[in-house]
Amino acid sequence: MKLHFIAIGGSAMHNLALALRHKGYEITGSDDVIFEPSKSRLADKGLLPETFGWYPEKIHKELDAVILGMHAKPDNPELLRAQELGVTIYSYPEFLYEQSKDKTRVVIGGSHGKTTITSMILHVLNYHNMDVDYMVGAQLHGFNRMVHLTEDNDFIVLEGDEYLSSPIDRRPKFHLYKPNIALLSGIAWDHINVFPTFENYIEQFRIFVDSIVKGGSITYNIEDEEVKKVVE
Repeated sequence: MKLHFIAIGGSAMHNLALALRHKGYEITGSDDVIFEPSKSRLADKGLLPETFGWYPEKIHKELDAVILGMHAKPDNPELLRAQELGVTIYSYPEFLYEQSKDKTRVVIGGSHGKTTITSMILHVLNYHNMDVDYMVGAQLHGFNRMVHLTEDNDFIVLEGDEYLSSPIDRRPKFHLYKPNIALLSGIAWDHINVFPTFENYIEQFRIFVDSIVKGGSITYNIEDEEVKKVVE
């Protein structure tokens, strides 16, 4: 599979690129600036762009898809070229769902504590030698990447972020994962620049709960009154 990453240098984006390269996909990417440790990690796998900037000529019809990062703008030249050619464009969470739609998806949501809870789950599974796919929002001790994707694993554990999916997709990331098993840790108004009222912010969690697949389950913090209102 041939994929091009627009804004490959981001923390989440470069980890997804590394995971897919490890899986055997053909990966290219662009960015106008890439900082450490992303820069060295991409270079180590031959994925660091030769020059920084946006190059529409990197977008062609032989690509299976483009993955668009939040750092890019809606008028990004590579994005415009992909739209012009009709190349499939995924946001980061959309592509994670595509990679996991035939797996059991465990999604950890909440305003705070998502990374900690996801990390605890992964460390326990790792201790018991249980291999699962995953995406977590921090580099964990004992794990090579923040993203791990396989063809064989039946489960994937996803940190469910409520921030926007991409510059052209204003849906929160965790709306796209369609969990079989969900966890909700707590709700406290965050990302005020995107969700201007508390009610608007709360609504995103209602949508998340409603996105749980038929027959799925949710574990939640009964000590958080806002969580109880959303779930119960």
